Amino acid sequence: METFKAGKWINQYEYKSFRPEPINRPLEIYDNDIHYLLNEASRLVGELNAYSRLIPNVDFFIHMHITKEATTSSRIEGTKTEFNEALMDESEISPERKNDWQEVRNYTFSMNSAISELKGLPLSMRLLKKTHSTLLSDVRGENKLPGEIRSSQNWIGGSNPSNALFVPPHHEELPELISDLEKFIHNDSLKINPLIMAALAHYQFETIHPFLDGNGRIGRLLITLILVDKKILSKPTLYLSDFFARNKGAYYDSLTMVRQTNDIRQWFKFFLTGVKETSENSIKTFEKIIALRSKSEESILHLGRKSQKAKQMLQYFYSRPIADAKDIIELLGTSHQTAIGLLKDFVELGILKEVVGRKRNRLFYFREYLEIFG
Repeated sequence: METFKAGKWINQYEYKSFRPEPINRPLEIYDNDIHYLLNEASRLVGELNAYSRLIPNVDFFIHMHITKEATTSSRIEGTKTEFNEALMDESEISPERKNDWQEVRNYTFSMNSAISELKGLPLSMRLLKKTHSTLLSDVRGENKLPGEIRSSQNWIGGSNPSNALFVPPHHEELPELISDLEKFIHNDSLKINPLIMAALAHYQFETIHPFLDGNGRIGRLLITLILVDKKILSKPTLYLSDFFARNKGAYYDSLTMVRQTNDIRQWFKFFLTGVKETSENSIKTFEKIIALRSKSEESILHLGRKSQKAKQMLQYFYSRPIADAKDIIELLGTSHQTAIGLLKDFVELGILKEVVGRKRNRLFYFREYLEIFG
């Protein structure tokens, strides 16, 4: 580990840019703290993965994980959409908040698309460019070359490269650096633990900063894509944005420290701590979901002949925990009266709550379920 070299500063016209060293090379780790954290994190990720295999209809709950991740990852970049808002239809969002809502919705679409594409495409810059194009479609970053590698200098902080906090590599250096990153991800001969690979790939991606905008969100998604691609996760259940958001200063400081001092060890420790904490929290989330599911299914048995449609409606609320009568009419293919009757039954059973103050388009939400996801 002592031989790790992060890169070097290159003199440009009126500023210095940072050119990272290639990472597609052997990496030896002589640090007991890292090995301990790696063992703990790997054990917990394995336990989390087991939950995703055992829970019936787990994709309903993964949809919620993805929405939560989209909200949190976008918030790191300054978007202000709340989790509950992200689950609503566009018609429910006030005009002044629609831009932020659309950014979160785009991130949800881009994540789902990337996970789906991974089944038929290798994890590559081609896939990330496609994901990036979806992310920035019809939102504030649409003038920042969606889906294209930058062809100009970018920077982080400050008003120009001369007073920036960090200046990524010059755009002419990107093809070689991107190729090295892709080769690293697919170089099985390195025998690097996938969690360490994800940590190093995320650091390198953020340092390269290949796009004009959206690098943070794509870089955080890259972590999950690597773990799915390497079969560490069978479903996309692990997202680190919440940990990074709660430790935002430490997150950026840790990445900066690697570039300034070559100390990749502290970054690995920070990253693995995040994997460990996030896995623990996700396992607790699944445990709460299982308990709530059991309680809710037992409650609707008391509805007698209506219990079959009630079960169908309950399943729907796991994937769309905020809905109105029109959604339920469409779901069940039933009358307005029947749908409202079932919704009232769910309110009386304590499963749903109604949004107060709405006379038309009455809105209902699965309160306990939403609270599980914060």
